[in-house]
Amino acid sequence: MTTQIPLPDFEKLPDETKKVLEASPLNVFFMMANAPASFNSLAKLANSILRHSSFDPRKREIAVLRIAQVTNSIYEWTHHVEVAKRCGVKESEIEIIKTENPVHSLGEEGNLLCRVADEISNNVRLSDEALGQIIDLYGVRGATELILCVSYFNMISRFLESTRVPLEDDAEFKKIHQIPGS
Repeated sequence: MTTQIPLPDFEKLPDETKKVLEASPLNVFFMMANAPASFNSLAKLANSILRHSSFDPRKREIAVLRIAQVTNSIYEWTHHVEVAKRCGVKESEIEIIKTENPVHSLGEEGNLLCRVADEISNNVRLSDEALGQIIDLYGVRGATELILCVSYFNMISRFLESTRVPLEDDAEFKKIHQIPGS
């Protein structure tokens, strides 16, 4: 049996936390609730990156999938495959992100997004060349939002893997992602 940090008992959580979890019933957020001083801030940061960033969601999801692949985060990968599909990432692109190392078949921009994800995930610091390319391509704001996104999802993959957050059961997963048959 694998050692893991248990998810908290929903009924014992503060009402404010329960409201957030009812809106986003993901096990990753349940696990974050074990750290009550950080829970609201982490949830707000996730929301800012996923819903309020000006960075294109399709491009974001290419980077997130690459992070999940590089960090071996099954939970992050499984959820973000569904998000990526809704954002227009094709099955063939998902397969490339999963299997190529380094990614070289997504076209110039897709390859760059994966390179940024690879460099930050593996080396912490983005190379000067890649940084210059994303500033030229996305401007200061876009480059900053991409780096913040990649940094956040690296933190999340490490949190998921180290706490051993379990994937939701099939019915709950389908409900979360609004997949028919839920």
